[in-house]
Amino acid sequence: MTVWLDFEKPVLELEQRIQELKEQATAQGLGAGDELAELERKAEALRREIFSHLTAYQRVQLARHPRRPYALDYIERCFSGFAELHGDRHFADDPAIVAGAAMFRERAVMVVGQQKGRDTKENLLRRFGMPNPEGYRKALRLMRTAERFAMPIVTLVDTPGAYPGLGAEERGQAEAIAYNLREMAKLRVPIVTAVIGEGGSGGALAIAVADVVILFENSVYSVISPEGCASILWRDGKKNVLAAEALKLTAADLVRLEVVDEVLPEPFGGAHRDPAAAAATLGDALGRHLDRLSGVSPDGLVEARLQRYRRMGVFREESA
Repeated sequence: MTVWLDFEKPVLELEQRIQELKEQATAQGLGAGDELAELERKAEALRREIFSHLTAYQRVQLARHPRRPYALDYIERCFSGFAELHGDRHFADDPAIVAGAAMFRERAVMVVGQQKGRDTKENLLRRFGMPNPEGYRKALRLMRTAERFAMPIVTLVDTPGAYPGLGAEERGQAEAIAYNLREMAKLRVPIVTAVIGEGGSGGALAIAVADVVILFENSVYSVISPEGCASILWRDGKKNVLAAEALKLTAADLVRLEVVDEVLPEPFGGAHRDPAAAAATLGDALGRHLDRLSGVSPDGLVEARLQRYRRMGVFREESA
């Protein structure tokens, strides 16, 4: 896949020129040291200029980047022995949610992730990572299995939101999400959630009621998409850039508002530029938080989790 975002293209053109020059120099046995060094300096300066001053909507674009690592990419790199499990035991399996048992650094865990597709066929199968009710019911079924066997739970969030189709509504989409919120709050095992791309509305929260929520620096987490917000508030989806700023959906905003607990740095230019490095960062963060949570009693986990969500949105007024 060769899709790149508009603001990435100036850097990409320079990088392609550098690669061409290297190949020509190698093929012809010539030196191009000075020219290469100058181009590499320009590319590095351009990267820093672009990626150090991203707008909120540019972060949204990076979170949606078609080359960005998805849940299965992180599962492959961070876990071993992943055994995918299927079905909600009520209606069907949902390919938009992948879940199963795996080993993480000599610890058995249950992994649940939202999975987008890499091409048109796979995106139609997985509905661009938008789960049906049976996906959320499958996720909860496996989380309860994890609780039964005292296995920590890791969830990987990457969805524009729950699937809004007629069939999903007929099968109880809202009820499935609400039920997950309530039941996850009561699970007596550690839960760590990582927002690896888009964290969209209740569709994300349905697998994200956790003891710890971590987020990659170019991921977003919001009650609605910028386009949806713009359509509702201004009746104009083209005001998505303005909506992205107003929603406070970037990593910096979410940490300040205490919605997430930690921001994970990405390779410069985004996780898609070095998926292996992004996976290593995620693995280290998961290990650190799971180690800490393993020392907390089940009652302590549930109480701390409830308090974590009760604190959100609380504010106080003070006189001057």
